Formats: sequence, structure tokens, C-alpha cells
Amino acid sequence: MDFIRVRASADGAETISYWTGDVYAWQDDDGPHHLFGFEGINVARAVESDDGWQLLTREAALYLDPRTREVLDTWDNPFTGRTVEVHHVFNDPVNQRLGAYPVPMTRLGDQVVYNIDVRLAYPSPLKVADYPDNSASDTYRALELFQFFAAARDLESGVADVPCVFSWCRVSPWLPWMAMGQRGGGLVYHCRGSKVPEVPLRLRERVGERFLHAPEEWSGPNMTSWTAFADKVKR
Repeated sequence: MDFIRVRASADGAETISYWTGDVYAWQDDDGPHHLFGFEGINVARAVESDDGWQLLTREAALYLDPRTREVLDTWDNPFTGRTVEVHHVFNDPVNQRLGAYPVPMTRLGDQVVYNIDVRLAYPSPLKVADYPDNSASDTYRALELFQFFAAARDLESGVADVPCVFSWCRVSPWLPWMAMGQRGGGLVYHCRGSKVPEVPLRLRERVGERFLHAPEEWSGPNMTSWTAFADKVKR
């Protein structure tokens, strides 16, 4: 499967993907507003299985001041006037099964582009009745839109690990830690990145040793910012 060589490596080696970008917000009849910078890593290992491929990953990301690009540990919410603790992203695991369906591909001259459009709608782990400050709805709805760009010559070479750059756009509800309740509106993430040989220094210092390596075997369920928040407040 060519896409596995673009997204990870077909020989089971770890690959590191780094991204950087920004987070914007809008409310009904208000915005958009530039709320955060955003940067993160995903460390992946692809393992062939009977029904295709398992993509074993964990990821971490930091919310940044949109102007200085410094890491935020607290945030003055301009919509509510409250200062809240920033919950950075520490998702372990983030696993996928690939191979049952072909990944859409477009040839653009000397480049090949794979796109994965993920439409999400499922019961939220944060019910409004239980988390009125932190949940926008009892149903989590979001879009995750990925594009992976690779040189056709690299794909045709047969190498296990094909260099790539990628873009990612996410449309989602307010984050739980923003304490926005059921206000109308939401967030748009706009990021770009690439495979890199090592984790950048600031992320390496902040995320800890566990997030510098991919999982060895399949586990579940996947972690999200919503399930991580629910786990933290239940402790």
C-alpha cells in the first residue's frame, strides 16, 4: 500500500511527523479570532496485519501564544473573562486500521497527493448535564481534513519510507478546558508539517520520553482531548 510508505514506513521503523499552525475561533455573528498557535508531533509505526495495516501512533501538541509563539500554561479567555488552565494534547494511543479501502489519490504533475477526509459524529464523553461548562453538546461533531504530498519519483523508487509534507485542517467544538459551555461557534485548526528526523527541542523537553516513541502493539480506545479531560476531572 503506497500510502503507508508516505504516512509512515513499510518496514516497521518509527517515523516522526511534526506540524505547526494556528487555531481560529468564531461565534455567532462574531469573529473569526486568532486564539492560539499550535505545534505538535505524531510518532508512528506501521505494522502489516491480516486485513491490511495497523498504524500505531501517539501524539503530543502544545498551544502557543498567537503572537510570541511561547507555550501557554494558562489562558485569559476573551469570551468569558475567565483565566483557565491550558490542557495541552497528550493522546496515547491514536491508532488506525488502514487497507480496507483505498486512500484517495490525485496526481498533480510530479507530485502525488493523498487525502483523508474524516467526518466525525459520535456520543460525546462529556455530557452537557454532567459537564455544563465544558461540553457544547451531547454529540461530538468535527471534521479532520488531511492532505499528504509526495514526489512521484520517491513513490516509484520503492523505498519503504517516502518523504512527505502534509496539511491538516480541523473544524471542532470549543475545547473542554476553554469552559465555553453551549455558546454558539467553534474552532478551526490550520496546520502544515512534514516527516522529520527527530523531535524538535521544545517539544522534546515538554512532552516526556513516552511521546518520543511509537507504540509497539495495538491498544485502545484512542485518546482525544475530550476523553483526556474527562479522565483528568474524574481523578
